Amino acid sequence: MSKEYETVIGLEVHVELNTKTKIFCGCSTAFGGEVNEHTCPVCTGMPGSLPVLNKEVVNKAIAVGLATNCDITRNCKFDRKNYFYPDNPQNYQISQLYYPICRNGYVEIETEEFGKKKVGIHEIHMEEDAGKLVHDEFMDCSLVDFNRSGVPLIEIVSEPDMRSAEEVIAYLDKLRLIIQYLGASDCKLNEGSMRADVNLSIREKGAAEFGTRTEMKNLNSFKAIARAIENEKERQIDIIESGEKVVQETRRWDDNKEYSYAMRSKEDAQDYRYFPDPDLVPIVIDDAWLERIKADQPELRDEKRIRYKDEFELPEYDIDIITGSKKMADLFEETIGKGANPKKVSNWLMVETMRLLKEHDMDADDISFSADNLAKLIALTDSKAINSSVAKEVFEHIFAENIDPDKYVEEHGLKTVNDEGALRETIIKIIADNPQSVADYKGGKEKAIGFLVGQTMKAMKGKAEPGMVNQILKEELAK
Repeated sequence: MSKEYETVIGLEVHVELNTKTKIFCGCSTAFGGEVNEHTCPVCTGMPGSLPVLNKEVVNKAIAVGLATNCDITRNCKFDRKNYFYPDNPQNYQISQLYYPICRNGYVEIETEEFGKKKVGIHEIHMEEDAGKLVHDEFMDCSLVDFNRSGVPLIEIVSEPDMRSAEEVIAYLDKLRLIIQYLGASDCKLNEGSMRADVNLSIREKGAAEFGTRTEMKNLNSFKAIARAIENEKERQIDIIESGEKVVQETRRWDDNKEYSYAMRSKEDAQDYRYFPDPDLVPIVIDDAWLERIKADQPELRDEKRIRYKDEFELPEYDIDIITGSKKMADLFEETIGKGANPKKVSNWLMVETMRLLKEHDMDADDISFSADNLAKLIALTDSKAINSSVAKEVFEHIFAENIDPDKYVEEHGLKTVNDEGALRETIIKIIADNPQSVADYKGGKEKAIGFLVGQTMKAMKGKAEPGMVNQILKEELAK
């Protein structure tokens, strides 16, 4: 009888905070830039340079802690984690071991397999990022870009509460949305502003003790994380089933080959020789500071979903899609704020916007058109100044170029023709030119009127109001 196994997963999630300057110096945190352009003596680890803490990093870390139900450590401090790595300029990383800023939190997730559950957060601590190694195969050497060195990070360490790839993705998505709604980071995995290390072990179902875990790195998309988890689970089961033991080690995932390989053994805990950083004073978070951050906490997705249902009476599906991106939710609310009907705004976002995002292989965060122009387009359709087919044409230009729809419609002569006399004259000619369709319609084939409507719209260059065309056509065909 084959054994049943359970997967036990915990995550270490690194998130780059979107402060304008680095954690301990005034250098820019902007992504990109020329190599080593955003550097100074502090973030390149020059002797004699001294770090100065960026208070905004602390504010954002506290905000994330509050939103994930953590206890805030009122007296916390920084420590030095000593180790050598080529892109770690001081040969130590300033981090928090003994007194992390947040502890004992949780987020609630929901999956089809396990339903609702709380995933515990052991701690959140602040630290600095390292630089980036650039491997030059042509020159057969590795170079270091220190632009990322000193960019502020929070590391969110979960409890080993997850049991499947589905739960891991639900947890990461929940964290991502919380942090995006807080405005603390863009959480773009493809740019490295959100990175996850997966600690995974397996055990027989019902066993109390955890198995030997491995840590997987180099995971830069939700799909890659899911594939890596499934692969590592099967790898460990195969090892145990063959009578061998899983080795505690760090592994790197190659998503192109869908294969992981060992980087280094972790059989013995590495001694990083932590000690309190002597150049940075402790952080004392008083009641007034904490209350200011609490007062500034925005409405998060879960609260927004409830409000959208009560206030706007939108379907659950619409609400899930719209609130699934802070950019989309902000656009939705801003457009309503300019007088547009909530359901009509939802329709434009759910249908045409989603269609164009898919066609252009874009995410909702890539939307660049303004609420003002979407509201104007809806107003044009509400007033019947343009018909639905013209509105879709105009929206494609709004989506791509954020054009002003009022000006575009005027400049391109797209306003609906409401001159009944001119429209009736055109329809009489269409009827005269299409005797077979007329005969079909009068013979009981009601669908034949669709051809006549199409011919009329073609003759009017799409600028007639379909309802008026149908009405006049029926009047003339009844004669």
